[in-house]
Amino acid sequence: MRLRPETSLTLVVLAVMLLGCKAAQNLAGNQNTNANGNTTATRTNSNTTTTTQNEDGTIPSGTGTEKEKPAAGKGNVQGKALFNEQPAVGVEVKLCKTFNRFMGGCTGESFTTKTDDAGEYLIKNVPPDLYEGLTVKVFNTPYYVFATSGYVAAAKYNIEADKTYFAPDTNLFKNDLKVVSPKMNAKLGPENVEVKWDAYPDAAYYKLSVYAETATGAEPPYDFIGRRVDELSIVIDKPLKVGGYYLRVDAYNESDHKLSQNGTDIKFSVK
Repeated sequence: MRLRPETSLTLVVLAVMLLGCKAAQNLAGNQNTNANGNTTATRTNSNTTTTTQNEDGTIPSGTGTEKEKPAAGKGNVQGKALFNEQPAVGVEVKLCKTFNRFMGGCTGESFTTKTDDAGEYLIKNVPPDLYEGLTVKVFNTPYYVFATSGYVAAAKYNIEADKTYFAPDTNLFKNDLKVVSPKMNAKLGPENVEVKWDAYPDAAYYKLSVYAETATGAEPPYDFIGRRVDELSIVIDKPLKVGGYYLRVDAYNESDHKLSQNGTDIKFSVK
């Protein structure tokens, strides 16, 4: 991977804890963070290559050229947001003292800026401390992703005095992929359920994820969670048990960066 926008506030890196079947869909995409949703809490997602965390759970600083020196005793945060390998211009970036993805997102002291024409951002003169959230807004949606790499349960950023912290590049994705079938709330038979979607610009392949609403008696089709698909449709060739299901389709470019996912998780039932 869905998650609802935070009240104040992938990139968790994205990652959302798996709390039941509906939260599970968020994890695979985020919740891919980055789509309209009909679940709870803040949507957070990740869409970057894997970076190893430090033993204390912090995301290590990269290297780069400082745009500006921080004021004495303060720290700066510098990074870049991209979409499909191109700069993501004018998107909001927020550094949060504390972050709880299930309780409204950013809390405590926060610092906000926007990316420039090169997709770069600079948060200036931050008090040195450990910060729990560095989030990048997904264009004009209410969703955010953590500036981290890989899927992690939590991200922390150690901002040091008189230094610039270089954040990992953030690769954003959109929420405008269109699933053609099944339709929302469709009632289907258990055999050979076909999922179709429209081609997405610059997509090299797709991933299908189908999640079971286990309280209804449904069981997850594990072979179809994060299943790579090189065409525009796929048939679920294993019978689905009676119950409720959700599905999401993600589009990826040749660099394995996620481009988009369907904006609303498609719910269907098997009778």
